[in-house]
Amino acid sequence: MPELIKLDMVDLALAMGLMAIVIGISSWEKLGLELNLGVATGRTILQLLVLGYIFDFIFALNNVWAIVGILAIILTITAIITRNRISRKIPHLLPLVWIAIFVSTALTLLYTNFLIIQPDKWYEPRYLIPLAGILLGNAMNAAVVAGERLVTTINQFPTEIETHLSLGATPEQAIKPYRKEAIRAAFMPNLNQMMLIGMVTIPTFTNGQLLAGVTPLEAVSYEILIIFMVALTNLLTTILITKGLCQQFFNSAMQLVR
Repeated sequence: MPELIKLDMVDLALAMGLMAIVIGISSWEKLGLELNLGVATGRTILQLLVLGYIFDFIFALNNVWAIVGILAIILTITAIITRNRISRKIPHLLPLVWIAIFVSTALTLLYTNFLIIQPDKWYEPRYLIPLAGILLGNAMNAAVVAGERLVTTINQFPTEIETHLSLGATPEQAIKPYRKEAIRAAFMPNLNQMMLIGMVTIPTFTNGQLLAGVTPLEAVSYEILIIFMVALTNLLTTILITKGLCQQFFNSAMQLVR
């Protein structure tokens, strides 16, 4: 297949014309989004250019500590964003989220790296950084949905939980149906995606691979791998985050903390 057509600064300037049209339409329709769109456009350009230069340096350096360092930074940012998107302020929520996302992502990457892809170097940035980025982004969304659903449900039904406790149920038993529902809610988007992928839309990763000149079958093969990686990571993340949150809602006397 032909090589990827490279975009120069003129092409990127013309691409900004697309956002100029969006801002123009917003102004024409009096939507009041012009300022937000302008700021979002500037941030998109700045953030992605900075990311591109950082990754270009990391890829050229090809040093294990540099790769681990950048992944640790991305993981920490992901954990902070996840913590901030869970409405109720819970003690020790940040380390709980960090550990849950780290464990689920690390286990999935280890399985994939050593059993499936098997690169010459386990820390090959060409594979490790993009795959980790995909998993972290999806794990963040799953953790937010599961955590927020669980917190909201517990706040809505404290009397029912306390009733179960008074009848002799353990905290795990009293909260089990709510935890199960939170996990299901967080995992349902993955399940729906797996049911419909390739039928309604072409996945984003596959589109990127095709643009990069990868053959369709190779692109689809990697898409299958990524979908399965995301499924495992998200399920592990939601299980760990909900289990950790449940422990935060009960004291040493097995009483519900409101």
